[in-house]
Amino acid sequence: MLTAMGDVMRRAYDKGWITTRDGNISLCRKNSGIMYITPSGWRKTILHPEHIMKVKITPAGCRILSKNPDIKPSGELDMHLLLQRYNKSCRAVVHLHPTNIIAAIYAGWNMQSLAAEFPEVSRYTRVGPTVPILPVTSQELATATFKAMTNSSSNIVIYDIVGQANHGVCAIGDNPWDAYEHIERLEHIAEIALRSGIKPRELEI
Repeated sequence: MLTAMGDVMRRAYDKGWITTRDGNISLCRKNSGIMYITPSGWRKTILHPEHIMKVKITPAGCRILSKNPDIKPSGELDMHLLLQRYNKSCRAVVHLHPTNIIAAIYAGWNMQSLAAEFPEVSRYTRVGPTVPILPVTSQELATATFKAMTNSSSNIVIYDIVGQANHGVCAIGDNPWDAYEHIERLEHIAEIALRSGIKPRELEI
């Protein structure tokens, strides 16, 4: 499964969804409180299992278990911790910067409404509300992403993916490839919407 983390990041790089040091993935070992996460600033084209960081999720945050003091967890650690701590239904959290989704949100498309128009997305992928523009790697972004993906009254994750305005997406799945597929589906219809020439306000949803 750790190998899949690197494979997904390389696929995302090949598709142009990230530059070499962008994006992050976490994977949680079920019922253990152990989370694996990509290191901060690491080249995703050469990401292998020995580079993945191991952390213990604690009530106060997390404890780094990896021994290399020169490698730090992804800057989006807080976002991964929130989703992994409260989401018992999945194991993987993937954050990427897919071009067409970001462009569509920037152009004014409501990704949740757009996805509802395409059965190949809505049948398999639950798209949540878009997270507003917030500083990257911030606690504010982590909290807003968590709230967008959950039922506010219970903290139960009810969506598979949300867009993050001017930034990217966050997706969850039982494994890294499942989360990747949610991103791929939404990216596909974002490209269709942009190529259609229709402006967001012209589409009645």
